[in-house]
Amino acid sequence: LNEMADKFNLDKGFAELDKHLLDESYIHGYQPSKADLDVFSKIKDQPDNKFKNVFRWYKHISSYSDTERSTWKSAGTEPTPEPTPELEEEVDLFGEETPEEIQAREALAVDRLSKAPVKKVVIAKSNIIFDVKPKKRETDLAELEAMVRAIQMEGLEWKASKLEDVAYGIQKLQISCNVVDDLVSTDELEERITSFDGYVSSVDIIGFNKIS
Repeated sequence: LNEMADKFNLDKGFAELDKHLLDESYIHGYQPSKADLDVFSKIKDQPDNKFKNVFRWYKHISSYSDTERSTWKSAGTEPTPEPTPELEEEVDLFGEETPEEIQAREALAVDRLSKAPVKKVVIAKSNIIFDVKPKKRETDLAELEAMVRAIQMEGLEWKASKLEDVAYGIQKLQISCNVVDDLVSTDELEERITSFDGYVSSVDIIGFNKIS
């Protein structure tokens, strides 16, 4: 490159430097050095943009002040840092673990798991009150209640019930239950109660409250 320096105002000189800077950020190495300053000082005018790599390098070197450039050292003069004792003593990450190391690692993992906070799982539940009207005046409401309570579904728990007067001596059944929201479909439960043909006239939900 020193031979090229005297020819930098010639297209041939820029072409060779442009080819060099295609894969390099600086004349030598990975930081600006006196080699960059020597080449830069021999370029009288800003290179043509057709030499894209030279143009980029020239603009970059131009961004430094004269004071900053004066501190640049010769390429390849940076001392190689001595390895610290800590680095020398680092464990070979690609080596095989000894039985003692495996045991220590497993014990550490178990200890961390035992100290990890346990998240409390909240199961959403609701309380539902059904209003069940009988098909006929003569419908046996005790038998109807037994049929309703015989409905079993995962997440369903039947609760209290009572009889309520409707009119003209007719009564209806009110019965409540607790359900796990993710397991019990209220529509399906209502349909199953309504399906007792000859016993049920209508089913309405008169109460729906979240309990958790």
